[in-house]
Amino acid sequence: MKLDDIRSMYEDTILDHNRNPRNFLRVPQDATHHAHGFNPVCNDEFQVHLRIKDGVIEDVGFNGAGCAISTASASMMTEAIKGKSVDEVRKLFHTMHDLLTRDGALPQGKLAILAGVRQYPIRVKCATLGWHVLNAALERRSETVSTEDEDAAPYCPLPEGGS
Repeated sequence: MKLDDIRSMYEDTILDHNRNPRNFLRVPQDATHHAHGFNPVCNDEFQVHLRIKDGVIEDVGFNGAGCAISTASASMMTEAIKGKSVDEVRKLFHTMHDLLTRDGALPQGKLAILAGVRQYPIRVKCATLGWHVLNAALERRSETVSTEDEDAAPYCPLPEGGS
């Protein structure tokens, strides 16, 4: 695939998820996990709400306000995690964090499009905000997560035997 094709897919996907974010302005009925996050660099701010039953993400929603990249990333995240086990979601968090911050391996499916954010280093924190809020929700942390917090990622332990 040509670089221009990838760039076009990236832009189309970001615009689609920004204009029509999935699971936005939703708090799942009987949500069991919640977290709040803030990116002080550009004032993006989101809350993530999860309903977890028997170790599976049954439902997810998010609300708040952010730039196109942070909104699109959070929207794509909610689609990707629904129906997955908590262990799978933790692995996905690490995959996405590595993809966006360390040039990690591409995940399967639409989430690979977010690798395009690496071309805009100042936007990496925008793209990771929703993922850090998800991580905090999984851990039931009550403090606001900040993209300026270097310790945001290590709170999400990999499952036994995970990589």
